[in-house]
Amino acid sequence: MTAIDQPADILVLGATGKTGRLIVNALQSRNIPVRPGSRDAERPFSWQDRDGWDHALQGVRSVYIAYAPDLAVPGAPDDIAAFTDRARKAGVEQLVLLSGRGEPEAQASETIIRQSGLRWTVIRSSWFFQNFDQGAFQPMVAAGELALPVGQTAEPFIDIRDIADIAVAALTGTEHDGQLYEVTGRKLLSFADIAALITERTGRPVRHVDIPHQAFIDGARAAGLPQDHIWLLDYLFSTVLDGRNARVMDGVERALGRPPRSFADYAASVPADAWAATPAAGLAS
Repeated sequence: MTAIDQPADILVLGATGKTGRLIVNALQSRNIPVRPGSRDAERPFSWQDRDGWDHALQGVRSVYIAYAPDLAVPGAPDDIAAFTDRARKAGVEQLVLLSGRGEPEAQASETIIRQSGLRWTVIRSSWFFQNFDQGAFQPMVAAGELALPVGQTAEPFIDIRDIADIAVAALTGTEHDGQLYEVTGRKLLSFADIAALITERTGRPVRHVDIPHQAFIDGARAAGLPQDHIWLLDYLFSTVLDGRNARVMDGVERALGRPPRSFADYAASVPADAWAATPAAGLAS
């Protein structure tokens, strides 16, 4: 690795999110100055509060960007463009962007980063394994039923630890500059496959039940989810999860020189109580 001197902070946006937490912890464990970027941070950061961006960027050399809720939502490219401009003016030298695989809208933000004049790395990711134990699907797994409008569409789910490893490598070296890594897991898995693997792991039946798309969206609305979340679910399950990502890519191996973690690797890291049986749980859980 070609190491970079660390006289200034690395700002990690989405520091309380799935990948952000891992990146912050990894940098802190190496005694690399890191500034968590979140609403509750010492220097608060929110995509909805541009007035606070400059304070969060003071003294920062590199930024990991995880945009919430998703780069596909309307307005995301405007935010990314405005943030990139503020970062450049603040003296930031490097941007590492977590992007969405199969999302044409996300590529607009990727283009902004790549044309920024700053050092850049883009990590274009497939869906996370961790959504099943610390994300939207965990209550369904705990209830024993993944009721989703996905049919038999396969996805090369990835372990977020692989994403974090690539981000840390990019933030602390130069050999990943100008690289777009399309990262996936080792193999294609349907939601039925995932349910069977969790059943095998836990010894407790978990099944996938395919439901109509509109019934799923109506259920999200009835559960009281915010409209922007409903829009995103509609987009993800009607557009992104249509088979367009049903192929395995070599981004993890190119970046790290090793294969991506498997489902077994992921499952071994899941806390024992994460998949414990609970009463039927839905979107409101």
